[in-house]
Amino acid sequence: MANVTKKRIAIIGAGPSGLSQLIAFKQAEQEQRVELVCFERQAEWGGLWQYTALVGTYSCGEPIHSSMYRQLWSNGPKELLEYADYSFEQHFGRSITSYPPRAILYDYIIGRAAAADVRKFIHFRTTVRHVDFDDNTQQFHVTVQDLLANELQKDLIFDHVIVATGHYTIPNMPDFEGLSTFPGRVLHSHDYRGADEFVGKNLLIIGGSYSAEDIAIQCYKFGAGSITISYRSCPMAFKWPEAIKEVPLLQRIDGHTAYFKDGTSVDNIDCVILCTGYRHNHSYMAEPLRFQCTSNLYIPNNLYKGIFWSAEPRLAYLGMQNQLYTLNMFDIQAALVRDVFLDTVKLPDDDDKKRQEDIAKWQAREKTLSPEDHEGFSDLQTDYLDDVTSCCDQNTVPKFDLQRVNAGFYKFFHDKKENLITYRDQTFTSIFPPFKEASTSKIQWINNKDDSIQGYLASITTA
Repeated sequence: MANVTKKRIAIIGAGPSGLSQLIAFKQAEQEQRVELVCFERQAEWGGLWQYTALVGTYSCGEPIHSSMYRQLWSNGPKELLEYADYSFEQHFGRSITSYPPRAILYDYIIGRAAAADVRKFIHFRTTVRHVDFDDNTQQFHVTVQDLLANELQKDLIFDHVIVATGHYTIPNMPDFEGLSTFPGRVLHSHDYRGADEFVGKNLLIIGGSYSAEDIAIQCYKFGAGSITISYRSCPMAFKWPEAIKEVPLLQRIDGHTAYFKDGTSVDNIDCVILCTGYRHNHSYMAEPLRFQCTSNLYIPNNLYKGIFWSAEPRLAYLGMQNQLYTLNMFDIQAALVRDVFLDTVKLPDDDDKKRQEDIAKWQAREKTLSPEDHEGFSDLQTDYLDDVTSCCDQNTVPKFDLQRVNAGFYKFFHDKKENLITYRDQTFTSIFPPFKEASTSKIQWINNKDDSIQGYLASITTA
């Protein structure tokens, strides 16, 4: 009888959000209540957190997924993203600093997934080509391609589909006069792989958010000659080192000279790095199911509770919003998806009109915030997660103190405003009892050029 009622669930993507969803469903799978199938285009799990030196496309012709680069260190404190059921100290067997390098975070994410034994559900090197919904049978039809065998599998039937592909893969490429004939190097941050190739170079970075900030500081750390950051709407206004300055939006480039909206110009530009964000791309979804978003919103269109496709809530999208919260947010979203798809809880609004009204209410709040109001966006996402948590089965939803995390974000914003060079040297306190403070490093971040797991762990001050 169990097999008759078992729900078939497709999860697209085995990055952090897809892994959160697999782990959330693990107990139900053991109880034979669901059949889990996860499709992952890459050869390994971990999504964006995997590093590859490659840019462009894989050998199979698919676009390179990762935007990670050498010497990338966490740009937010680990305490604010830690899983409720799997701590960093549990994974590494020791206390670590608040701002570890990428390799540490990747090891942590896949370590938890390995401990949960969910790899067996993942079909690697398999990309989803089409997803449609049959109104008569109330089921999804999915077509996938095995990238190694180059074979299509059509009309795979599922009761639910969960899209967990992330949205930091398809670059947003603006057009500026003269850029296509610029005699130096032009690249999007998606293809940036490290600062070592820009030593002594004069850089123009276009963008006004986290990528522009982080790549600018990293290139400064490794010895770039000068760095000019061109913003669209408002400057980041940090206390930049002398070699970095912010200017209004680029208007045109003539040879190696860049001209800006305020009438100023900068000569001798060697390289242009476009930190201009990413486009959502779900072209494999049938149009009535396709999530589309032209900008990176905290409250996206058509996603009820930021998750469920409003017109057909048997379909869920994870992690599609702009993010202050990350890993722990994916866990909470995955918990609600599990609870709704297993009929443990019912969504508060039972028709599309009511769901759209709920979305509009949250969007109205987001529209009141100015781009530089970081605390306001932190409050918004905190309240959003509190709302999602309240919809979950309270016996199984991951529990952590959202207000303590929000206070941590406030400290994080303050630390960056005080000193962009030293904020990664600061320590945070765990949000979980007994609220231990993070370890410190023997080497200041600006001087620490060993981002390997071994080198990083060796640099931690022992108590």
